[in-house]
Amino acid sequence: MTDSDAPGSAPAPGDGIFRRGGRLVQRSFRAHPLPHLLGIAGANVFAVAVVGYTIVLGRVTDELILPGLDGGGVDRDTALAGAAAVAAVGVVRGVSMMVRRFFNFTAVARTQRTWRLAILDHYLDAPLSFHRSRPAGQLLAHADADVETAASMLMPLAYSMSVAALVVVSLVSLLVVHPLFALVALVLFPVLAVLNQRYTRSVEAPAARAQEAVGVVSGIAHESLDGVLVVKTLGREDDEVERLAEASDVLRIERVEIGRLRAVYLPFIYALPNLGILVVLLLGSWLVDQGSASVGDVVRSMALFNLLAVPMEILGFLFQEMPRSVVSMDRLDGVFSTGLEDRPTDPPPVPAAVEVAFEGVSFAFDDGSPVLDGLTALVGAGESVALVGATGSGKSTLFDLLSGLMPATGGRITLGGVDVAELGPDGIPAVVAPVFQETYLFADTVRRNLVLDREATDDELAHVLRLVAADGFVGALPAGLETVVGERGITLSGGQRQRLALARALLRRPRVLLLDDATSAVDPVVETAILANLRAEGGHTLLVVAHRLATIRLADRVLFLEDGRIAAEGPHGELLAVPAYAALVRAYEGAVR
Repeated sequence: MTDSDAPGSAPAPGDGIFRRGGRLVQRSFRAHPLPHLLGIAGANVFAVAVVGYTIVLGRVTDELILPGLDGGGVDRDTALAGAAAVAAVGVVRGVSMMVRRFFNFTAVARTQRTWRLAILDHYLDAPLSFHRSRPAGQLLAHADADVETAASMLMPLAYSMSVAALVVVSLVSLLVVHPLFALVALVLFPVLAVLNQRYTRSVEAPAARAQEAVGVVSGIAHESLDGVLVVKTLGREDDEVERLAEASDVLRIERVEIGRLRAVYLPFIYALPNLGILVVLLLGSWLVDQGSASVGDVVRSMALFNLLAVPMEILGFLFQEMPRSVVSMDRLDGVFSTGLEDRPTDPPPVPAAVEVAFEGVSFAFDDGSPVLDGLTALVGAGESVALVGATGSGKSTLFDLLSGLMPATGGRITLGGVDVAELGPDGIPAVVAPVFQETYLFADTVRRNLVLDREATDDELAHVLRLVAADGFVGALPAGLETVVGERGITLSGGQRQRLALARALLRRPRVLLLDDATSAVDPVVETAILANLRAEGGHTLLVVAHRLATIRLADRVLFLEDGRIAAEGPHGELLAVPAYAALVRAYEGAVR
């Protein structure tokens, strides 16, 4: 994906809608020039053919129809020549129309694909903070509705760009017939242009609010469906319906306002070409009486104004769609203007035995709220360490930093002496495998949920399932490893999902395994057996966020976090001499009872 393919930065204050619309068109042209150019070429040929048709129609009227009606008749060659001319112009119009539509639609479809892929790539490369600050429904609206709406003004683009050629050729043709006919057109076209411009500017603000409301409605719908279990168990069905209804009402109000503006402006825009036909008819009747024009000239001019009504409507449609399109593009540009994760192209190698070092690590959220404050600790290769601390002490944040999900705001973290920042999002997963309390399973088979993008034999799968005490329930599933679990693994219990997530991490053969309350839904006896298996398996450095005394006791060493720092460290038995640690452990033990 090149810079020319993707949308640019957000609009500057005071940047006009037509200028932004022009930039939108330029982006699409740069990404896919050939189909755009072929579509416009077909549209211009069609414009010339339209004017040619009116010329042929005028000649046929004067040389075939009127002589036939007068009783004088026409010879056979003249009739055949007239028919051949009409047929030839019709063929050119038909072929050019097919070329215009095919290549224009191709350009629009390819542009939508390019922009959709660009925004999805940006989602993948965006930092975790980007996703945490935006609801999933809004992200879905960007990738779907905003991309489609941003490209909507490209649909009539080829035809609209041929309007200039059509107007010039039409004016010349009318001028040849009679200057007064050309004068009618010279009055009509500027009035249409002014009306379209006023309409476009008027509809921009409600169009922007409507697109924003689309994201809100999408977000609420996604949140309600995603949290259907909470909605149903707490009896919030009516509340969620009301919440969605309120957001939908905002969207309805803005779209009704857009409809009102259309109702005000569009009748005038569509009526003006027909008014031009009426004026030409009255003016033409007078000129025929004066002998300054023939009946064929009047028919030719009226046909030209009648045919001009369609491209003018297409041009009007372009201006109608422009506010919605540029607003949607502005929303996409807002996404593209956010920073991306640093991705080193050639991550340095990490030793087989990985030592984890935290060197003065600090972290604060964007609002300035501190979480970690100069935390320093060393975890030896192959060591099993439990992280213990009260809620908000920074345990999960420390795991996020170690997993490369967020960058530290101070200090550094090294894996085997290599800075995590040097490894980047592509290098860290080859070393570190985190398993979090909230697990995610795809609506797919157990096997595919475990292996994902890797290859694994049945023996490897059986081995890791035994390590996490999941072989029993997986074997009892209707189709074993080939059983399809529901969305997010909803057909499994919380403990079963956690064990499958742990097995998935182990299949990657990590050198550092992070368990962030990853067995919280597992029976304490089973949890103890799993952790004992992991220690016996060896081959990795293990860090566990622990809330159960049995888990803490299994660790070689304990790091006690307090206020974003390591308040104490050592074996569990020694740390009981620390009052704050002892109080927290007693609270854990009491909670289990």
